[in-house]
Amino acid sequence: MDRARKRIEREFLTMTKMVGMYCARFHRSGEEFCPECEAFLGYASRRLEKCPYGEDKPTCVQCPIHCYKPEQKALASQIMRYAGPRMLLRHPLLAIAHKLDGFRKVGHPIELGREARRKARQGKAP
Repeated sequence: MDRARKRIEREFLTMTKMVGMYCARFHRSGEEFCPECEAFLGYASRRLEKCPYGEDKPTCVQCPIHCYKPEQKALASQIMRYAGPRMLLRHPLLAIAHKLDGFRKVGHPIELGREARRKARQGKAP
């Protein structure tokens, strides 16, 4: 499995854990997600799959591209405000990895693409 794939899967796992904590507190009492949270996770998964940054994906709050629709962005913020502080106790490795990802410095994907093409012309791997 390549590095980009692992990064995206870890992001999705982190989001799944956060949504699970949020949904358990506010929506459900069983093992499964409520329909609203299930739909949000599907949406988040599609957004992650289409992220132009791939392995260099920053956390969403640091990203110059806001790919979530306003309604889903508001729900994501609500979920993260609730689950974020609790992640350190329940899922410390994911929480620390997510926090470290917040320090990533990225440019706009168009510039990243230009840089990769420039390196390719010079005979270097991107």
